[in-house]
Amino acid sequence: MNFKTLAAVAAVVAFGANAQAEGLKVGMITTLSGGGAGLGIDVRDGFMLAMKQSGRDDIEVVIEDDQRKPDVAVQLSDKMIQSEKVDVLTGIIWSNLAMAVVPSATAQGKFYLSPNAGPSALAGKRCHKNYFNVAWQNDNLHEGAGAYAQSEGYKNTFILAPNYPAGKDALTGYKRTYGGELAGEVYTKLGQKDYAAEIAQIRASGADSVFFFLPGGMGIAFLKQYADSGVDLPVVGPAFSFDQGILQAVGSAALGVKNTSQWNKDIDNAANTAFVESFQAEYGRLPSLYASQGFDTANLLISAAAKADVNDQDAFRAALKAAEFDSVRGDFAFGSNHHPIQNIYVREVIQEGDVFTNKIIGTALSNHADVYAADCKM
Repeated sequence: MNFKTLAAVAAVVAFGANAQAEGLKVGMITTLSGGGAGLGIDVRDGFMLAMKQSGRDDIEVVIEDDQRKPDVAVQLSDKMIQSEKVDVLTGIIWSNLAMAVVPSATAQGKFYLSPNAGPSALAGKRCHKNYFNVAWQNDNLHEGAGAYAQSEGYKNTFILAPNYPAGKDALTGYKRTYGGELAGEVYTKLGQKDYAAEIAQIRASGADSVFFFLPGGMGIAFLKQYADSGVDLPVVGPAFSFDQGILQAVGSAALGVKNTSQWNKDIDNAANTAFVESFQAEYGRLPSLYASQGFDTANLLISAAAKADVNDQDAFRAALKAAEFDSVRGDFAFGSNHHPIQNIYVREVIQEGDVFTNKIIGTALSNHADVYAADCKM
C-alpha cells in the first residue's frame, strides 16, 4: 500500500508552547477523495482552523486520506500508531470505517476523538474509556426527526437509508421517537446514485411523508430525482442530507425541507458567531455541520492539552471528560459513555441571496442523550 497518495496530506501545525503537552501528536484519518470527500474536507478545515487560532506550536497534526475504504483506514491507523507514534487519532467520517479503526486504536492505548461517526456499538457495549465522540451518537439527529414528524401529525412515513451501521442506526432512531405506522422501510446500497425504484415504491405506498438518511452524494442524487418525480409528499431528514455543501448542489429542490441538527450557523452565542465569520474568511465558504464538528473536536483537544500531559492518560482523560471549551453549540457536556448531551434543533432550508442554507425554526429534543449509555460499562 502506497500511503503517499495524491489526496493524502501531512501537516505540522503551530500552536504556542505549552510544556504540559510537549510532543503531542495527532493523526487525522478522513475522507479527502472520491465520494464523500466534501465531508472529510470540512472536518479537516474546521479542525485546522481551531488549531491555527489556538496560537500553540507544540502539537503536530498528520493528515491522511482513507478514500472511504475500511482496509485503507486500518492500514493508515496502524501506520500512524506504530510508525508515526501518534498520541490521539481523529477524523473518520463513516461508521463502517470507525468500527474497523476505533476498537483497535483504543486497545493499543491511544485516544480517539470522533468528529462525526457515532455507531451504536461504540456508545454501548463496546464503549471505551479512551473513546470520545464530539459530534453525536448516530441515532440522535434521526430521533429528533422522528420527534418532529410526530409533532407534525405524520402517521404513515416511508423511511429509507443505506445498508451500513449508520443507516441502521438512523432508521432505528427515527422509529424510536416517531410512534406512527410505516408505509415502507428500505435499505439502499451504500453509494447508490439511482433511486428510481425507491421513488416508485414511495409513490405506490400510500405514505403521508418521507424520511431519509442519505449522506453526501447519495442525498444529492435522491433529492434531485425526488423533486423531478412529481411525488409531492413532505420530506424530513437529518442535517447530513441538507447541510451547507450539499445544498448548493441540490439547489431549489431542497427549499422548505425540515431537517434536524445539533448545530446551525444561527445558534446565538459568541463562539459560534466568531466561528462562522472566521471560517468564511479563511476558506471563502459558509461552514457546514461537519466543519463545526471538526472545530469543536480540535478545541476539546486543545482544552485538554492545556490542563494535562497526554502521557498521563488518567489526567488527560479527565481533562477531555471535563470538556472545558467554548463549543459552537453553546453548553457542551459528555454523558457517562463519552457522547454528547445536547439539543437537537429543527431547521428549514431557505435561500439567502444566491446561497441555499438553513435556519433554526424550533427544538426537537432538549438536553438529549443516547439510549446506549446504559449498556456502557467503563
